[in-house]
Amino acid sequence: MQSSPGKVLAAPATRRRARELGIDLAQVAATGPRGRITNDDLAGFQQGGGAAAPAAAGGAGAQRFTPIAIPADPQGREERVGFRGLRRKIAEAMTRSKYTATHFTYVDDLDVTDLVKIRKEAKQAYADKGVNVTFLPFIMKAIVQAMREFPMMNSSLDETTNELVIKKYFNFGIATDTDNGLIVPVIKDVDQKSIGQLAQDLQDLAQRTREGSVTVDDLTGGSFTITNAGNIGGLFATPVINFPEVAILGVHAIKDAPVIRDGQVAVGKKMYLSVSIDHRIVDGATGARWMNIVKDCLEQPYRLLLG
Repeated sequence: MQSSPGKVLAAPATRRRARELGIDLAQVAATGPRGRITNDDLAGFQQGGGAAAPAAAGGAGAQRFTPIAIPADPQGREERVGFRGLRRKIAEAMTRSKYTATHFTYVDDLDVTDLVKIRKEAKQAYADKGVNVTFLPFIMKAIVQAMREFPMMNSSLDETTNELVIKKYFNFGIATDTDNGLIVPVIKDVDQKSIGQLAQDLQDLAQRTREGSVTVDDLTGGSFTITNAGNIGGLFATPVINFPEVAILGVHAIKDAPVIRDGQVAVGKKMYLSVSIDHRIVDGATGARWMNIVKDCLEQPYRLLLG
């Protein structure tokens, strides 16, 4: 029996089964002919608690570092908490993303003075309905317009078939900070909903996520992710892609800042957006042009009425 070296060998049906089970084939010990992974190997891996097989040096998905033991403090000034459950799943997903997708991040600043005014009016208009209109619905609609121009930003790479999967739907995951860790519920069919409908969906989904009452359907089917740290602070961040999606957009704080209008310096509202993109699939110039459309739509919000 051996772990799968270099290129992982497995039949298409076995690869599909591994995806359904959330198993990384590179971590499965192979017993089939010529090191091929079989369905029985998957079953054995799962029954064994998912213990990783020893990975060959340089192999696909191989463990790149030897685990480091941290000696216990002899004076007992430390606390040890089991690294398991959701926190460990998040760590595994982030590690896989960083080692698989070739990240690059593009950052731009936006003059959102007009957007702040329109959002204020929308918030007042929906207040009687109990709906809190945030900036996210406007950002989501701007992303849709940009993706229509650059559909590769709404794609994934199927590594088992070497095919690019360009998605004709717009399902956006919203990274949500909860007491149990980072959870990404998905707003479906963003292109088919109004600003008010998106605000209602966001409010409902955020509440159910924090209450722990989201369903499997709420957490699957995403094609792109947005992470919003603007209410916490900071300038901007370089978010990690929610693999196997091709990109993730970081939304940051809106602050008072000097802007140039008609040749004069005025006080306006500015914010940063940062998009991390899988460079295997999307070139830097494409990512920058995509961001330019998002920027134009948010700096001139009337453009959102054209989509």
